[in-house]
Amino acid sequence: MRQAHLAPPRAKRHSSDVTKPAIDLSKLSPDEKFELIDELWESLAPEDYPLTSEMRAELDRRLDRLDREGPSGTPWDQVRSKITRQR
Repeated sequence: MRQAHLAPPRAKRHSSDVTKPAIDLSKLSPDEKFELIDELWESLAPEDYPLTSEMRAELDRRLDRLDREGPSGTPWDQVRSKITRQR
């Protein structure tokens, strides 16, 4: 089976549960914020969020569909380019 990246499950957290970042996000440019998002995302490892059996079944279903129908959607580099041009 192919490896795929899944978005981690969203944990419900209160702002008091998480330490405030050492940087002032309001002072970052949009490009700097995108870079920070990319760095945070890349810092996550698959073992940080193990798949449940339901998640594994859904992943298998989606990978089977991808094999049958091919890729769909818009590549991230095109989406980001479009977003940054709109500013």
